[in-house]
Amino acid sequence: MASFKKIGKENWMFRFKYKDPITDKQREIKRQGFRTKLEAVKAYEEIKRKIDLGFDSASDEKLAEFLDYWLKEYKSGKVAKNTYRIHERNIKNHIVPYFQNIKLSDVSHVLYQKFINHLIKQGYSKRTVEIIHGTMYSAMKKARRLKKIQDNPCEDITIYSVKEKRKKDNPTDLKFIPYEKIDDFLEAALMDNPTYYLFFRFLIETGMRKGEALALQWNCLNLNESRIKVEQTLDYEAKSDDELFDDTKSYHSTREIPITKRLAAELKTHKIRQNDQKLRFKDHYYHDLNLVFCREDGSPLSKSTLFSAFRRILNKSGLPNLSIHSLRHTHAVLMLESNVEMKFIQEALGHSSMQITSDVYSHVSKKIETDAIERFEKYTENIILGAEKGQESKG
Repeated sequence: MASFKKIGKENWMFRFKYKDPITDKQREIKRQGFRTKLEAVKAYEEIKRKIDLGFDSASDEKLAEFLDYWLKEYKSGKVAKNTYRIHERNIKNHIVPYFQNIKLSDVSHVLYQKFINHLIKQGYSKRTVEIIHGTMYSAMKKARRLKKIQDNPCEDITIYSVKEKRKKDNPTDLKFIPYEKIDDFLEAALMDNPTYYLFFRFLIETGMRKGEALALQWNCLNLNESRIKVEQTLDYEAKSDDELFDDTKSYHSTREIPITKRLAAELKTHKIRQNDQKLRFKDHYYHDLNLVFCREDGSPLSKSTLFSAFRRILNKSGLPNLSIHSLRHTHAVLMLESNVEMKFIQEALGHSSMQITSDVYSHVSKKIETDAIERFEKYTENIILGAEKGQESKG
């Protein structure tokens, strides 16, 4: 029930009491500052309409409160630990410090665009801004689904300028080791350290993510049939060995992939060497982890040492600075260059759709372009030559 009252010159207010359909508790809305009673009535009717539709128009819930609720109820235990930490870090370090005590309902599209612009001005990379935006977008999408807000303020946000977006969408910017330089890279890796050599070669031959390969256990390998099950990833922020393994990046990332017979043979040899290390370390070996790629004592390879080794090997082989993830791209490009079907590549990489694979890798190799034009030239040779001969005979 609503009541209206004039509390000053050109200042009307209304009070509206109703029962919350979810909590079954009495709630009250007060608004003032209307020049006429008619304006107050129209404002009341609009709020009542929204409440009747299920929107929480009376809520004074802060954005920070909702984000905390969203994390606990919709992300904790439902996404990979690393994904949860990213959301948590984005909220704690970026979103809440900027918006502070603003109400959830007061986050507008304009205000949110200013937040994105603020991040860019702070010098964060475009990818970092995208990740932070992903957290906020997902949370606001849920808020809209719960009818706490009418529209998602994160829709249609501009993060890239036209020029930057064009560059981002250009697949030729993808970093990978070209075919003719892979041998130099692997030779430098073998000279540096046999363990690193096998690990980096494994990534090139399988396309697995770094964390997936580091979490690989021997029970997931069937070397007689040359197949590998990808079921988990390594969590470097784990506080104990019990939390060391995390779920793969997504549902589609859990997969079974074939490997070459030559790689299976190399892994068998690697297992023999590892068994010798187990005998040497005895009870001091991390038998329970059962890792394929590890230190001599069976413990996980150090991330910093792995990165340093990769940079060192790149330098020795005359390659520019790349990320270890570029070896996954290298695998995909090699598959394309060998005329493997896109569907097979998608499943091997664990992408959710073939469109993603195609968008990323279709136009990244000069070898593919050269082979394609050569096949086209050969296929149309008789047609073109026939026309040329006909032209000569007329002449």
